[in-house]
Amino acid sequence: GRITTVKEYILEADGLEDVAFMERVIIGGHSEGYVNSIGRGSVKISVVRRGAPIYVGDVVTATGEEFKAMYSPSSVGHIIDIFGTECLQDAVFEDAVPIEIEKKPIPIMERGTVKRPLLTGIAGIDLCYPIGKGQRQLIIGDKKTGKTQIALDAIVNQKGKNVLCIYVAIGKTKKNVKEVYQNLMARGAMEHTIIMAAFNDEMPPVLFLTPYVAATIAENYMMEGRDVLLVIDDLKRHATVHREISLLAGMVPGREAYPPDVFYIHSRLLERGCQHRTGGSITILPIVETKGGDITGYIPTNIISITDGQIVLSRKNFDKGQKPAIQYGLSVSRLGGAVQDAPVKKLGARVRRELLSYLETREVYEMANMDEMSQEMRDRLKRGAEILKGLNQQKFAPQAPEEFLTKFSQILGG
Repeated sequence: GRITTVKEYILEADGLEDVAFMERVIIGGHSEGYVNSIGRGSVKISVVRRGAPIYVGDVVTATGEEFKAMYSPSSVGHIIDIFGTECLQDAVFEDAVPIEIEKKPIPIMERGTVKRPLLTGIAGIDLCYPIGKGQRQLIIGDKKTGKTQIALDAIVNQKGKNVLCIYVAIGKTKKNVKEVYQNLMARGAMEHTIIMAAFNDEMPPVLFLTPYVAATIAENYMMEGRDVLLVIDDLKRHATVHREISLLAGMVPGREAYPPDVFYIHSRLLERGCQHRTGGSITILPIVETKGGDITGYIPTNIISITDGQIVLSRKNFDKGQKPAIQYGLSVSRLGGAVQDAPVKKLGARVRRELLSYLETREVYEMANMDEMSQEMRDRLKRGAEILKGLNQQKFAPQAPEEFLTKFSQILGG
């Protein structure tokens, strides 16, 4: 076939008669792409690697094979991309093998109940809004409120627990990703972590495909009976990239110019998180950035409705010095006590009840004079303030359940 239109990294070509969706094609002998959509007389191609400028009239050759990513089993402990490259040394792994971008969904009959806890080491989460192995828990908040930090704390806390962690960076700078790598390396967490990066200077189709490839890698490990923690940072950027690709490809724009399938691209990714009956599991922590603390936007509400709960971070709490800056009133875990051990479940319910009651009361009585209050009200406010203070925690300072059980039992008295 020959190229008839070039729009940045989206090409239109005619003459490709027997081509299939997602088929790998070679453009002008120097660039690589895949078939994005098939029209009546032409096909659209997304470019993933460009070796030289692409012009109208260049020859496109169909390969007859599906576009696949490359993955090496020795990637653990490295920063990799979907082409099987080690990003720090810029070298391709010798033992890299092709893997599918996406697999068939796991049937419901093969999924088990989520009931084993995945401890993050953050008292506010493990006590009040617990995460189970196989759960999908959204981390949502404004820029610079500590979203990535919660995910990194969770990764560090899996040390020695036989959980493989995959951190997916979508559209981050090389400096950002290197910082994450150094933080995890310094704490010995890279021994059980793979960082999969699609940097901000890469082709948008690569940024779009990266989380799907990471989910396939996680699925392969899950089928071997491993527990996997998959962190996707972040899905707002992923949706923006998808919007850009779709508009260039001529898809009909919908709400906020996003294409109509924007819900589907995230649901089919997040539905891969589950507890499998083989014993393995994929726990997904997607991260979404909001603007002005608005969690009612289009993409945030879409993802909230797909996931099993959310941890909301607030700029106001962060500025007050509350870290992690969790907004306890808005956060939810839809599995709750089902994934907690009995003592943690019992204490967690009390702590959450006391804390939410305190936060509500505090807003009303913030400006009131303490001397005019009844003794009971004063005690309640004092106890609530102590709980909130007890939930404050520095980064990379994980707490074991025994620690916070002792601490909060003392605060609540017994």
